[in-house]
Amino acid sequence: MLKGGCLCGKVRYEVAGEPIGTTACHCVDCRRASGAPFVGWMSVTRDAFRLVEGATKVYASSAGVERGFCPECGTPLTYTSAAYADEIDIATGTLDAPGAAPPEDHTWTSQQLGWVRLADGLPRYPRSRL
Repeated sequence: MLKGGCLCGKVRYEVAGEPIGTTACHCVDCRRASGAPFVGWMSVTRDAFRLVEGATKVYASSAGVERGFCPECGTPLTYTSAAYADEIDIATGTLDAPGAAPPEDHTWTSQQLGWVRLADGLPRYPRSRL
C-alpha cells in the first residue's frame, strides 16, 4: 500500500495495488500547475485510489481534464482525464515514499525546458507515449 498527502497534511490518500504506469511529464500545463520544470506522475485505476483524510478541490485545467489539489496549502495531487475515465494520476512527489514509483519514461519532451538535461537513459516521447 502506497500512502501520501499534501504539504500541510490535511489531505491524505492511499493507493492499493501496483501502478499502471509512471512518467515524468514536461508539458506546459503540468509545469504551470506545479511550478516545477516537470512533474512525476503515477497512474492507477480509480478504484485503487482512496482519500483517507480531507478532500481535494478540483480545477478543470482544460477540456476533459481535472487537477485535484489541497484547498488549504495548494499542493497539486491528482490529474484525471475523460479520455482515461478509469484512471487517476497521482503526483509522485506527494507519496510518502516517492522512490517507490520512479518514472519509466519522459513524456511531452517537445515542450521540455531548454535548460533541463536528462541523463537517466529513459525513453522519451515528444507527446504522450500513446
